[in-house]
Amino acid sequence: MDIVLYVLLGIAAGVVIGRFMLRKLLKGQEVSAQNKVKKILKDAENNAEILKKNKLLEAKEKFLQLKAEYDQEVNSRNNTINQRENSIKQKEQSLNQKLENANKKELESETLKKSLEKQIETSKAKQEEVEVLRLQHQSKLEAIAGLSAEEAKNQLVDSLREEARSKAMIQIKDIVDEAKLTASKEAKKVVIQTIQRTATESAIENTVSIFNIENDEIKGRVIGREGRNIRALEAATGVEIIVDDTPEAIILSGFDPVRREIARLALHRLVTDGRIHPARIEEVVAKTKKQIEDEIVEIGERTVIDLGIHGLHPELIRMIGRMRYRSSYGQNLLQHSREVANFCATMASELGLNVKLAKRAGLLHDIGKVPDDNPELPHAILGMQLAEKYKEHPEVCNAIGAHHDEVEMTSMISPIVQACDAISGARPGARREVVESYIKRLKDLEALALSYPGVEKTFAIQAGRELRVVVESERITDAQSEILAADISNRIQTEMTYPGQIKVTVIRETRSVSYAK
Repeated sequence: MDIVLYVLLGIAAGVVIGRFMLRKLLKGQEVSAQNKVKKILKDAENNAEILKKNKLLEAKEKFLQLKAEYDQEVNSRNNTINQRENSIKQKEQSLNQKLENANKKELESETLKKSLEKQIETSKAKQEEVEVLRLQHQSKLEAIAGLSAEEAKNQLVDSLREEARSKAMIQIKDIVDEAKLTASKEAKKVVIQTIQRTATESAIENTVSIFNIENDEIKGRVIGREGRNIRALEAATGVEIIVDDTPEAIILSGFDPVRREIARLALHRLVTDGRIHPARIEEVVAKTKKQIEDEIVEIGERTVIDLGIHGLHPELIRMIGRMRYRSSYGQNLLQHSREVANFCATMASELGLNVKLAKRAGLLHDIGKVPDDNPELPHAILGMQLAEKYKEHPEVCNAIGAHHDEVEMTSMISPIVQACDAISGARPGARREVVESYIKRLKDLEALALSYPGVEKTFAIQAGRELRVVVESERITDAQSEILAADISNRIQTEMTYPGQIKVTVIRETRSVSYAK
């Protein structure tokens, strides 16, 4: 029992002592925390004081800098004002000096005026005396000559007038003759220099292309079973394929160079690939046509870049590319247009005119020969309308329309283009009119058949001795095909002039297509 009591007393004493120690420890920590807070506050005050001083120093420096800049600006303005004041003072002094000089001159002029008035009065008196003497002398002359003064004067004037007219006519004739001689010499000099400075070449187009093959075995594959491949190729391209005994060669005949080129490239692809059948032929021909169109645009762009012509409409560039596959009286149209452009540039430079406009007009002067539509219009008028449509310069449009005198010339570039066109076309070996008339006859032949409703495509082949007409099977029946062939034949007989006879073949094809999926 006593032990328990002692334990309880010990525990109570321990609790009391622990609480005392804990309180003392907490009090010490509180004092320490307060000291730390005071130290932090003191440091913060010190830092704030330092920062305040720094800011004040920076503000003072900024103020001094701004003050210096302001003083400098004020000094600069004062200097400018002083300079202006000095200038104004100098001008004022100059004006005063001029005013003084003007006053002096005015005084001098007044003095001179009075002197002149005196001289005039004196001269009037002398003139009256001279007039009296002249009248006396005239009376004596009239008495001696038996003529009045007015009659003598008229005779003298008539004599002088006739003499002056005679001399003037002689001088005018000499001037006109000299001007004609000089103008003729200068014109010949410019034309000769233009021709000599431009290199040209003879370019005669043919209507036949040769496709070379490695061996004659390929001819059979091109012809196909019962000639179906060659018929499909002719129908797709509009070119006559001639496979004869010529060794290692197939002849492509057609008046349109674009069609011949498409046929040649398509045949090359087919022979290289080895798969030759009607479906493949149509596919290759379609791809080749797309390729030729891209090449046409590329040729046009390359041409305008070579000639240094900029800003042409894309459609005009495409037409320039198509010139590569057109001919004018056997002369390649693109080569002819490039020659004319260079001629025009040279001649315009010699005459001091606008070289760029002259070159542009020379390149575009035959652009009306490229489109296949509006065949009833002259190519010069059609070319002028195309140039106006694509916003070309008015002088260029007039030069295009006037180079064959269809419209009146309104600028100096127009006669230059006309002369350069004649220079390019008239040189030996440049043109062959027989080819041009032949191609025109074939084009008219195709256009005649194409004017009928339901006609899809027309091809003149065998040098114009056969006309193949492809019609739409949905619109034209077999019976109507026979009537159409007869109608076209009758129109050809009545409206066209041609040698021999022309065979008209109307082709009506029906296809049934289905897909297995």
